[in-house]
Amino acid sequence: MLSRARLLLLPLAPLAVLPLASCGALVDAPSSSAAATDGASGGGADAAVAVNATDSACEVAETDLPGGVTTFSITNAGSQVTEVYVYDGDRIVTEKENIGPGTSYDLTVDLTEGQYQVACKPGMVGDGIRQTVAVTGGSSELTAAEQTAVDAYRAYVQQQADATVPLVQQLRDAVAAGDRTTAQSLYAPSRVGWESVEPVAESFGDLDPRMDVREADLEAGQQFTGWHRLEKALWTGEDLAAVVPVADQLLLDVQELSQRVPNAAITPTSIGNGAKELLDEVATGKITGEEEAFSHTDLVDFKGNVDGAQEAFAVLTPVVQQNDPQLVTELTAQFAAVQAALAPYADASTPGGYASYDTVTEDQRRELARVVDALSEPLSQLGAAAAGQV
Repeated sequence: MLSRARLLLLPLAPLAVLPLASCGALVDAPSSSAAATDGASGGGADAAVAVNATDSACEVAETDLPGGVTTFSITNAGSQVTEVYVYDGDRIVTEKENIGPGTSYDLTVDLTEGQYQVACKPGMVGDGIRQTVAVTGGSSELTAAEQTAVDAYRAYVQQQADATVPLVQQLRDAVAAGDRTTAQSLYAPSRVGWESVEPVAESFGDLDPRMDVREADLEAGQQFTGWHRLEKALWTGEDLAAVVPVADQLLLDVQELSQRVPNAAITPTSIGNGAKELLDEVATGKITGEEEAFSHTDLVDFKGNVDGAQEAFAVLTPVVQQNDPQLVTELTAQFAAVQAALAPYADASTPGGYASYDTVTEDQRRELARVVDALSEPLSQLGAAAAGQV
């Protein structure tokens, strides 16, 4: 589940390193020069728009904006870790999670004409404190290289979503049959496609909370559904008959995801930002062991996240090579380092092909955190580079 941390534009101070002693959840504490980009390339406002986020307010300095690139300069003046989202209706345009108290972050987005909401979420819960922003003008045509990247990435997302459906069907059937062993063996493989394209799925707004919420992240009144509800039942000995309706709904949800991909809003910068979101998923859920609390199949998810981020980089490489060839060189090396660090844990005898995460020592987790952190900073520049903001 996407549930902590995000993105970049100007030269970036290093991200706060994951606390290695505990491998706890990463809370970003970048300087105010850190930024993220999302949306199509284009021109826009020259000055940053200040967003003052507190425990009780979300103050956006300007609410009438020209279309094109806008940077929201966010300051968390509250006492809680916060996150800031930009919504177009129910669709998440871009977001930045884990903004620590007293820290700042520049979130850059390309907005076309319409009405949006900027939402601050102190404590990273709830619907947030929202401000409406009106945008006038702003549109641009993709170059041939950009369109090729978008088409290739959409095809990849479709492939992953389509491949997930039969796996969830098999998982659902095993749960309905009361076959715990088979269902356990299918659980991790059924999640790989989702983990590789989760930012696109999350952009729809309603699917992610139904499909991938973790028990620890449930809000008051929220129903526990989706993969992790099945995970808990499968690994804690619950009567599987009680969760057949959960499996039925999960199957319907993955089918819906597959059907919605052709209409997903995908741009070069959203592909780049999505890659960073996937790496943040690794840093804040997989390395900590929080994602798969009962099955300990976190490394399968880790691999899915990294592969999805690397595919996003691959489709953008021809575009970014023109804008920032040095970034291409660095990302190529850093992705190779992460894949090399993950490789020793491959285990073909286990469902999903990776060792159980409860066998990974604290020292090993620290090393995984180190290579992920080394990739995080340059990857956070990918969306900006795809937009030519270098």
